[in-house]
Amino acid sequence: MSNSWNTRVELASDLETLRDITRDAFGRQYEVDFLDAHRAAPKAWIPGLMFVATGPDDRPVAYALLTRCHVGDVPILSLGPVAVLPAYQRQGAGGAAVRAALAAARERTEPAVVVLGHDTYYPRFGFRQATEFGIHHPHHDGPHLMALALGKAPVPTGVLTYPVEM
Repeated sequence: MSNSWNTRVELASDLETLRDITRDAFGRQYEVDFLDAHRAAPKAWIPGLMFVATGPDDRPVAYALLTRCHVGDVPILSLGPVAVLPAYQRQGAGGAAVRAALAAARERTEPAVVVLGHDTYYPRFGFRQATEFGIHHPHHDGPHLMALALGKAPVPTGVLTYPVEM
């Protein structure tokens, strides 16, 4: 297991590689379309908040994307998708990209990040069930909806909405 992944903000030239990573990691075009929908939505897309972990040739092998969502009227961040090429899974590349993205979010003084994801993967980064923070989603309450406080700002409470839902 490697713990020395290089991470960086995505480059414009990475886009096709990121689509390939998404397709290979999830095996469906749906996730590629979901990624593209976030990129096309000005209320969701935040330039500089997609981080990649790179392989030996500096090509991305994994990424973590942070986009905008809201709890009530308060803007917060949403993590997802996180994707890793199958040949690099379980080697720490995805975790490195997530940690880089969360560090950037903390620097921006964002109050919180939510993720709809695997409830045995994300707790390693400090995520807890979103309902513990008072964040709810009409269709996704439960262990797979998680949240992470990013600093001293209060975590907003209320109903979670995404600008892009597919």
